[in-house]
Amino acid sequence: MLTTKSLIIDITEVPREWIFEHYLQLQEKLTGQDVKIKSVFNKNDKTPSMCIYYASNSTYKYKDFSTGKSGDAINMIMEMSDPPLTTRGETAHKIIEDYNAFILNNKDDGIRHFKKKSKYKVVDFTIRSWSNFDEKYWNKFHIGSKLLEFYKVAPLSQYKLQKEEDGKIVEQVIKSTNMYGYFRKDGSLYKIYHPLVKDYKFIKVQDYIQGMDQLTMKVPYLIICSSLKDVMAFSKLGYKNAEAIAPDSENTMIQEHVITALKHKYQGICTLFDNDPAGLESMKKYKEKYNLPYVVLEMSKDLSDSVRDTTLTKVRETLTPMLKEKLMKQAVIAE
Repeated sequence: MLTTKSLIIDITEVPREWIFEHYLQLQEKLTGQDVKIKSVFNKNDKTPSMCIYYASNSTYKYKDFSTGKSGDAINMIMEMSDPPLTTRGETAHKIIEDYNAFILNNKDDGIRHFKKKSKYKVVDFTIRSWSNFDEKYWNKFHIGSKLLEFYKVAPLSQYKLQKEEDGKIVEQVIKSTNMYGYFRKDGSLYKIYHPLVKDYKFIKVQDYIQGMDQLTMKVPYLIICSSLKDVMAFSKLGYKNAEAIAPDSENTMIQEHVITALKHKYQGICTLFDNDPAGLESMKKYKEKYNLPYVVLEMSKDLSDSVRDTTLTKVRETLTPMLKEKLMKQAVIAE
């Protein structure tokens, strides 16, 4: 008896998880878990920085932390294609063709049993006393105890992670002599910082625009930096009519309604992210979406590292003319 396999004609019939599995040549089926691989967009990626994750809308998406690229499966294929595909329709047509060829030549019924994998959450932490190590680490960036206290940064001795797995509570306790908690003014923890760890340097606890609690909104200019450390370093430059905030990360865009509200409070806003590919890509997104100009500080990788590697005076001398140009040509950043 002859049998045929039905070919599909609509992109909605192509399983999104198959797109990731096939084009990324994943070694495992996607059934609800998150997967981290080396970036397909960055050949110099030495440690896995591209995350394929099961999103809240029950579909897979990706985020590449080394380049700042992110989106759904179709976005990814558009970015990966050589020569580049320019429209989602053109990309969908390619995916349909490839999927039809796959189902004709492979025994895959496409059946998946999805189960959203639970993730660890921070449920407890212990604040410790400041040490000589802490002083040496933060002083490299000219960040002292008063500034750390102002931005609610505190040293931690440990924190507890917890998740539910197969009906049981699984816990992990992380201990270290060099990690820090970032807190809001209400005392809630929003991020944990491991400065000496390459992977999982930051543990996100809750959504928060860093430095938002400290804004006065009584100065004309706002700088959007890449991290809280950069925000604190910026405050040390001594500008009297500019203050700074930072999103959760360069790859997490501040929401449109927040940017709109900030535009009503400040005469000028610009971004100042890392000068690596991910930082440049993120600044371009802010420019495209919110029409915010950006400043590229071509010293060290980011603002705080530039302060560490040179001097506050040198960074200020380099940065001031660029800020003047981007924020408002007829205005002057206060000396």
